Amino acid sequence: MHKFLLRLLQCFIGLLVSMQSGFSQEISAGTTLKELLQLAATNYPLLKSKAWEVKAAQKGISAGKSTLIPSLDASYQVNYATYNNITGMAYPQFLIPVSGPPSAGNNYSGVFGSATSLLLNWQPVTFGQRQSQVDLARAGVQYAQADAQNELFQHKIRVVNAYLDILMALELEKVYQENLARTEANLSVAKTLVINGIKPGVDTALLKSEVSRAKVDLLNSRKYKEQTTITLSGLLATDSLPFFADTSYFASVPSAYAISDTAKNPLLSLYSSTIELGKARKKVLSKTAMPTLGLWGTAYARGSGIDNIGNVKSTDGLAFQRYNYGAGLQLSIPILQFAKIKPQVQQQDLLIRSNEEQLNEIALQIRKQNELADTTLSTALKVLQESPLFYESASFSYKALQSRYQSGLANFADLVQAQYALVKAAADNKTAFMAVWKALLYKAAVNGDLDLFLKQVN
Repeated sequence: MHKFLLRLLQCFIGLLVSMQSGFSQEISAGTTLKELLQLAATNYPLLKSKAWEVKAAQKGISAGKSTLIPSLDASYQVNYATYNNITGMAYPQFLIPVSGPPSAGNNYSGVFGSATSLLLNWQPVTFGQRQSQVDLARAGVQYAQADAQNELFQHKIRVVNAYLDILMALELEKVYQENLARTEANLSVAKTLVINGIKPGVDTALLKSEVSRAKVDLLNSRKYKEQTTITLSGLLATDSLPFFADTSYFASVPSAYAISDTAKNPLLSLYSSTIELGKARKKVLSKTAMPTLGLWGTAYARGSGIDNIGNVKSTDGLAFQRYNYGAGLQLSIPILQFAKIKPQVQQQDLLIRSNEEQLNEIALQIRKQNELADTTLSTALKVLQESPLFYESASFSYKALQSRYQSGLANFADLVQAQYALVKAAADNKTAFMAVWKALLYKAAVNGDLDLFLKQVN
């Protein structure tokens, strides 16, 4: 028995290990940016929700067309009630109808009654009402698809942006690791110089504080790296991320790119589909004033516990005595409906005009954002031309001052100032490269064409 339990436990642990390894292999180490985007589109819950909304909207078209199918209802009832009756008209709401000729007086004895029926109701001609509902459903599909495409595009932009943030965080971590190594090396040199009497003992204490500062900078850079990693894993809806080590973004810049059309921006499609949806709703409202032509047919049977001369035979009502059928056409014209829907149609007209102005506002924003993206990209490229020169100058100055300090010809303040300048130049140089790629991503986001960015990626 113990051996069986032990084997069962081993199998369970093995299953957990295999499941864990399966999850960890969800993203392999060689995953490309395009594969990450595909994973995000597959995994992210909101995007899956939008896909289901599109499918639900598509079913709305079938639902609108299904109103052409006639209704066919079968029913059976049995009741026990008094047979008092009176001739005349009564408004049917809130009253259960009775049948038969008026009774001679009140008789509170109850009798059985029964009925069964088969009722067909069909409206083959609706003078455009049914088609307007189908058109509304089609407009709903257009809107759902535009909404899903916009959300997918925006999410991909966020994924790429988070990916670039991780690469930037990794490079900054290297910068601060190198800075810590330089500071520790300077501390070691300073200790030797102090022992030999070349430098004052305070230099050792000051450099120890600089080591602590360098460690704090490194820890903050690692915190930023962890934050960006968590952000990307959330956008990918996964807990397993590979180690990213793509340095190509810091060794090259985008080449000439084809000018894209801002009309591709999915926001424009979304707002356009909102206008079409409003027009479809207006059409549905206007069609409610149209008549409907219905066809009905029925076959039914009745049973009553009262015979034709008023004798009570209560239990006879459980059986059917009379059988009937009928068929007919009904043309229904809502004469005053136009007065009721007129303000609703006018309201919808105003909403459509509002949506059109919103579309104009979005188009204006995108056009200006496109100009801003061009300015941002051109400026980032110009800054990048200067950044390596500044870094080379800072590196040369630091090495020169380091040599002078080790020879006792430079003081601590000059050395630290040169080291600060070198760290800033190194970080600015990395930032300048990434700024170009971020500007290109912004350009792609504004134009609604992510290939504008992806085609530049090695």
